[in-house]
Order: sequence, then structure tokens, then C-alpha cells
Amino acid sequence: MSSILFLAPYPPGQAPSQRFRFEQYLPALAAEGHTYRQESFLSPATWAILYKPGHTGEKVVGILLGFMRRLGLLFAVPGYDVVFIHREAAPIGPPILEWIIAKVLRKRIIYDFDDAIWLKDPAGEAGFIGRLKWQQKVSSLCRWAWKNSCGNAYLRDFARQFNPSASINPTTLDTNRLHNQVRYQLQPGPLVIGWTGTHTTLRHLDLIWPVLRRLEAEGHDFEFCVIANQPPDDPGLRGFRFRPWRRDTEIADLLTFHVGLMPLVDDPWARGKCAFKALQYMALGIPALVSPVGMNTEVVADGRNGFVCATPDQWYTALQRLLAQPGLRAELGAAARRTIVERYSVEANTPNFLALFGG
Repeated sequence: MSSILFLAPYPPGQAPSQRFRFEQYLPALAAEGHTYRQESFLSPATWAILYKPGHTGEKVVGILLGFMRRLGLLFAVPGYDVVFIHREAAPIGPPILEWIIAKVLRKRIIYDFDDAIWLKDPAGEAGFIGRLKWQQKVSSLCRWAWKNSCGNAYLRDFARQFNPSASINPTTLDTNRLHNQVRYQLQPGPLVIGWTGTHTTLRHLDLIWPVLRRLEAEGHDFEFCVIANQPPDDPGLRGFRFRPWRRDTEIADLLTFHVGLMPLVDDPWARGKCAFKALQYMALGIPALVSPVGMNTEVVADGRNGFVCATPDQWYTALQRLLAQPGLRAELGAAARRTIVERYSVEANTPNFLALFGG
């Protein structure tokens, strides 16, 4: 059995990438006899202000303190068999900490990532952290790793350019304890089309606004709900509403949707996406409509558990059908739930995750 040090950017239980890629597997690791310790770079106080305007002085202090904690932690690294690095040991600058862990302390690194983080995020570079990113370090981390844990085939293929030890470890959902309810599609009431995301992914909604406005202008009765950490610009929809994302109401808010959308602009960054929005909708029995970008077409089988929409007319036709046919929504939603339980649930993927720590 191994002793494992988890290095992650964010405080435990806060960021989706951590929650759904490794934190929910910690009980399974303990049950197998592994021991672990999780250390975040950012404190809860710094995380709370990181993407808010202003607070520059507090952000600088918080990041400096993060580096100090990481440097102090290097003295504890020799006591661990494996160091699991999620995304990076530090959110800015070159990979000095990772180099020390891999080359000086000679530790086995499992390097885990779920985005095309060797590229600049088109929506995230204006932020304080974005300006200080060091994207070119990702190839070095892949090369130094004992194993690379990648969210999809696109990311795995990138890692394999530098290291043959790269495998797919998909983002998964706990369908027994968290995403364990199902949207009842036949209940009367207003129909809700929904989208969830963050400020960095709001740009993808530009693909769908004209379709929604067309449906509304033709008299289709629906609400469009956005759940995010900030609202989009006014979309010009009478039935638009915004809900701030909150962890304690996340599942209940998603369950208000009858249909979930995941439009994606087709660019290199979006191709690295791991279909997380679609996974969340589908786990709750909500049919997902997705762009044919990245992992979306691996998760959504067109016409069987959702719809894959490449053009405005395809988005329009799929939404029109689902708004009018509650039976179709129920049928696709049930198939969507089965897809997640069988292929993208914690229970289904636990052997795959645990295998990262063997060998």
C-alpha cells in the first residue's frame, strides 16, 4: 500500500475539477489501505477573492503564502511513496517545485489534468492569475511523471507525445450519494432549458442565444436558466433567469432543468473539455444537447440519450422536439442516466482510478 501526497490548486471540496477527479475517490483509497494527505496551494480566503475584481494586494499576499506553504511542504515529500499533482503544484510560474519533487527527491508523480492547460484559455487570460500562467510547463510535467492521468483521449494523446505512460481517467459523478436523483419529465409546469458553467465558459452561449430567441419569438413557452458564478450579458429573452452557483443547492438547481445544453466553440481549448456539463445533466435524467466538440460525442449518442447539434437548425429542431414531447424527454433522460451509471460513475471507474497507484 502507498502513502500519497495530493497537491492541488484549490481548497478541498471547492473546485469541481478536484471534487470530481480525485476527492470523491479518497474513501476508496483508504478502504484499499492507502494513506493520504491533501494540500492546497490557495487558502480558503484567497480562493474566495481570486476571481473577483480588485483585491490585488490580498491576492499577491495569498499567492506568496501559497508558495511558502509549498516550499515548507518539500521537507515532508520524502515521507510519501507517490505525489499526485492535480493540474500543477503552483498556479503560476515555471515548474520548479515539480522539478525538485521529480528530479531531486526522485518521487513518483501521478500528473492529473482535465483541460488543455498547455494552451491559453481564450476566456481566462485577462484575470490576475491568467496573466502569470506558464502553460509551457505542462509538457515537462507530462515527461517527468511516473503516470499521466488524463480526462479524455485528446489530453491523453497530448501527454503521450512526451511519455508513453498516459491513460484516460474520466471525470466521474457519484450517482449513489450526490447525483442520485432523477428529473421527473412528465410533471406539469413551465419547461426549463438550462445551462451551468463559470464565467470562463459563458462565451459558448453565444452559439445558442439566436436559437433560443427564435423559439421564444415563435411562441414556444419555456424558461432559460443559467447557473454560474456570474450572469451573462443580457440575452434578450423574456424567459431568462439567472441563479448564482451554490454548492449546497447545486443538485436541486440542476433538477429544475428539463433539458441541459452544452454548446462549445470548436477551438483547441474546447476540444480538451471532458463533457462535464453533459455528465451532470445526464446523471440526473436530463437529456443533454451538445456540440460535436471534444469528448461530447463520446458521451452523447445522438437520438439515443440526447442530441448532438452542429448547426443552428439542428439546435432548433432538437429543442423544438424536446419542448413538445415530454415522453421523448423521459425516454432520453432514462437512457442518459444509464450511460452515466454504467460508464462515468464513481462506482464504475473506481478500479481504473485505483490502478493509477499500482505497479
